Amino acid sequence: MSTIDQIIDEHSSYLVRIAYLYVKNWSTAEDVVQEVFVTYFQKSDQFRNEASLKTYLTKMTANRAKDYLRSWKHKKDVLFDTIFVSDKGADEVVLEQERLASLEKNLFQLPLKYREPLILFYYDEQSIAEIANYLQLNENTVKTRLRRAKQQLKEFFEEDDGEVVSN
Repeated sequence: MSTIDQIIDEHSSYLVRIAYLYVKNWSTAEDVVQEVFVTYFQKSDQFRNEASLKTYLTKMTANRAKDYLRSWKHKKDVLFDTIFVSDKGADEVVLEQERLASLEKNLFQLPLKYREPLILFYYDEQSIAEIANYLQLNENTVKTRLRRAKQQLKEFFEEDDGEVVSN
């Protein structure tokens, strides 16, 4: 197996999951990761081994995903397409869809500076120190952003509950 195949096999599924956390679309996440690998192999001589290859590729993936989120193409894409295959009753499926849509909507209302540490902490299970190093921030800044992100999510859900009650 060539080095290229080995690197792709070792890192692609992880990077696709990371990209998905930003772009919330599996095919777009795969496209982002494909672009990351192409860029890496075109410019692999620039990799200076200051960090692990996984960290380097993760940072490239996050940056490429952020670029996509700022792009015109993203603004035109559909943000939500939730498909459920379930043996639950129709009422349970609708309620679950509403909860997930609400969580997704509220998560995407957070500014990226709050959303990113939240994703890294809860999904990627990174420590505060790892997140601080990855985002090149002070650990206390990461803690503050996590606290503010959780507070904003809580407020979003309280507002959503208030809208449902008032209808």
